[in-house]
Amino acid sequence: MKKGLWVIVLPFLLLLSGCFNDPVQDDLMNYVNKEIKQAGKLEAAAVSAYEGVAGANYKDDQTMYDALTKEVIPNYNEFIQELDSVKIETDELREIHEIYIEGADIQYKAFVTIKQAIEEQDPALIQEANDMLADARERIQDYKSKLNKLAKEHNVKIKSS
Repeated sequence: MKKGLWVIVLPFLLLLSGCFNDPVQDDLMNYVNKEIKQAGKLEAAAVSAYEGVAGANYKDDQTMYDALTKEVIPNYNEFIQELDSVKIETDELREIHEIYIEGADIQYKAFVTIKQAIEEQDPALIQEANDMLADARERIQDYKSKLNKLAKEHNVKIKSS
């Protein structure tokens, strides 16, 4: 009789244990630990190269132009390709990732616009690019905020970068 009871109870327990699985948690873990790693490195390289020639680090148009054409734009383009290839299983994470892609696309267009502004010596294009960079920054911050909120809701710790 005891053996017969286990034949009924064991499959039920295995089925029940599967109910505690959190697909969003699993997706988040894969996303932050695997899928987004390479993209993050490419983004960091592009942004670092840009920050090295922008703002207080600005020297002259040629230095900015060279950094944009040789480092910033190529690395950022590769970064966007990586973002587009990320595999996501859940709608909750996919919606947040789309915000990141939108912000990255805008930032990429801003870098291309700065390059064009230097080529054409057009200050209006620089202002347009700066507005795009501000918009991109807001979207990327929104992405980070929503990603952290989702991670907290599903008991996933994300290291600050």
